[in-house]
Amino acid sequence: MNALQQYIDLYDESREVFEQQSPDLLNALRREARELLQVARLPRKGSEDYEATDLESVFAHDYGVNVNRLPFDVDPENTFHCDVPNMSTCLYYSSNDAFHSSATAERNIGKVVVEPFCMAVDDYPELMKAYYGKLARMSDPTVALNTLLVQDGLFIYVPDGVVAERPIQLVNIFNAALDMMVQRRLLIVVGKNASLKLLACDHTQSPDYQYLNNQVIEIVALEGSTLDFYDMEESTPLTRRVSSIYVDQREGSNVLIDGITLINGFTRNNYHVEVNGEHAETHLLGMTIASGEQHVDSHTFISHNAPRCNSNEMFKYVLNDNAVGAFAGKILVKPNCPRVEAYQGNRNLCGAPTAKMYTKPQLEIYTDDVMCSHGSAVGQLDEEALFYMRTRGIGIAEARRLLMQAFVADVIDGVRLDALRDRLHYLVEKRFAGTLSNCAGCMAACKKNQE
Repeated sequence: MNALQQYIDLYDESREVFEQQSPDLLNALRREARELLQVARLPRKGSEDYEATDLESVFAHDYGVNVNRLPFDVDPENTFHCDVPNMSTCLYYSSNDAFHSSATAERNIGKVVVEPFCMAVDDYPELMKAYYGKLARMSDPTVALNTLLVQDGLFIYVPDGVVAERPIQLVNIFNAALDMMVQRRLLIVVGKNASLKLLACDHTQSPDYQYLNNQVIEIVALEGSTLDFYDMEESTPLTRRVSSIYVDQREGSNVLIDGITLINGFTRNNYHVEVNGEHAETHLLGMTIASGEQHVDSHTFISHNAPRCNSNEMFKYVLNDNAVGAFAGKILVKPNCPRVEAYQGNRNLCGAPTAKMYTKPQLEIYTDDVMCSHGSAVGQLDEEALFYMRTRGIGIAEARRLLMQAFVADVIDGVRLDALRDRLHYLVEKRFAGTLSNCAGCMAACKKNQE
């Protein structure tokens, strides 16, 4: 049976509930999404050019869906303390897919708008109508499913010329005491010559239940704007995530997207960037540390649709035990787009013979006078370096940890927030040392530190 059919049936049975609890703008796209899903099929294992992806089995599980948006008995602000040390942020929470603002965010947000879709459709109708659902491609069944079932989302808007004084931090929490799937949706609009730094953290409160986060993020970076978006995942081995990020970059914009997976079960990250203006600059970074049975799959697509722009892409994986990693990246340079500079790199370290990495870098160029390159490598720890370190009195475990940390250091150094960069070095060190657990596991320590 097609795994998507159960969700189509759920929507058909509860259509009135979905539409009554959602803005008209969201409801307007549901019919199209349903028609597309009726004939869509999710990728099965072995159906693509490598054997890593099996989204059919990910969505086939019998997840609960909170159609009636019942409240869960949790106070995320008092349960999770995820503020990065030495970095003052405007802090927001989502509990499953319901958004909550903290008191600090409300007092210090300034001119930056952060509010649910149900409010934004009234407060900013022109922006919501212009951009919601315009970037995300419903030819992807996971995007169509999100569009069909989503009942609210988060709208982040930085008006023209506004520089956000503080980074925004969005803490996403799974907290249901049952297996659950949620549809998270974000629309981010950064106005002309505006600037924003955004950190999103995914956590799971209970390690005993299976959760699936099917999220879609649409980003519009208007002329001369700057956006840093850091997407960090620290969940549990039973948590699954399918994330699709779509970006529209205009002339002179500068966008950095950095995806970091430290603890997870199954993750599929899709990045789709349309560079639509001259002198735009794109930085697309990814770092994965996986062990046990973890699975992390990244698909990237950067389309250069304008001349004289550049992109820099680097994804690094460190895999141990039976972990599986996959990277499929494509850079497209369209006709009449000279002076484009684009680099794509994928470097992978398999720390165990049972770990598997699948990689497929691609370039597609239809114009002259460009500088483009791509490369991929899969290897193991340098035995000579290990031997040298051991002769200097460093134990084998410590030597391996230091070499793995050095391998991912350049991706971490690409972070443009000093406090977050330092925090990531610390978290990665703990991860390689085997002492990093998901946020729920450190709640007691967090509370103690707050007292």
